[in-house]
Amino acid sequence: MSENNNEEIFEAEVCEICEIEKPKKILMVVTQADHFDEKHKTGLWFEEFAVPYLAFIEQGYTVIVATPAGGAAPLDPDSENLLDDIRWNKAKEALGDTEQLNTVDFTSCDAIVLPGGHGPMFDLYKNETLGEIINDFSERKKLIAAVCHGPAGLLAAKKDGIPFVNGRKLTCFTNEEEYYYKKENLTPFFLEDALKDAGAEFVEGGIGEVNIVEDGNLITGQNFQSSKAFAHAIINYLDR
Repeated sequence: MSENNNEEIFEAEVCEICEIEKPKKILMVVTQADHFDEKHKTGLWFEEFAVPYLAFIEQGYTVIVATPAGGAAPLDPDSENLLDDIRWNKAKEALGDTEQLNTVDFTSCDAIVLPGGHGPMFDLYKNETLGEIINDFSERKKLIAAVCHGPAGLLAAKKDGIPFVNGRKLTCFTNEEEYYYKKENLTPFFLEDALKDAGAEFVEGGIGEVNIVEDGNLITGQNFQSSKAFAHAIINYLDR
């Protein structure tokens, strides 16, 4: 066998090893909406971002954090109590300077993850770039995951006028939870109702109960209490 042939075989083996060891890449898209109205603030619910983000990093995944305009992502003030814990510092830093969503090369990503907070109901639910990415991931059978109010972002995706969520089993922050946490008069719409109206098969858990729904390449979590189970479900899916 010639020396050139040996080199070609070696290069092929190296490429195969690199492909095997290539870490998973996650695109996390978070809100930049920071208020319900002039008197009431909202934003990203920190726990729903931090728990999955840190789990992904620990797993060795590459994580891209993006927002509609890039830059800092606002936190819901009611979730900022976690900021005092140094364990969350990496997650906090990741939110300080996010990528602009329409500049991200998402084609190399293995999954898209949408954390909640009420913010997504003001910006992500109608973001055209997000809708295009979700449609692309759907066609390629890549993982699409959203938790709490994150599924509002799923409403941005339609193909030939048919919502992405049509016929899909999923969950989100429920109507009952909006009333329980006294947000019914602040939220621009009830996400549970909007998903049902778009044709989703809604799977409801109890108030504050952990509830994860898997439907093929779609994983959804009901609330912030589901953050840890949500992260584990994503990791289990990607590491199959």
